Amino acid sequence: MNTIEIKGNWNEQKGKLKQKFGYLTDNDLMFTEGKKDEMLGNLQIKLGKTKGELIRIIESL
Repeated sequence: MNTIEIKGNWNEQKGKLKQKFGYLTDNDLMFTEGKKDEMLGNLQIKLGKTKGELIRIIESL
């Protein structure tokens, strides 16, 4: 998963993540250029998933 892939489809992926995990907020899913790892780290904590699991979830959307 690269930055362009997330940025290009991120609004759509963000909506699907919010449907799958209803307790995620827009702030949890805020993607800022260059801060992908920080966002994934925050999601790891909130969802209790590993980075690899999160990447697979996002790629499967």
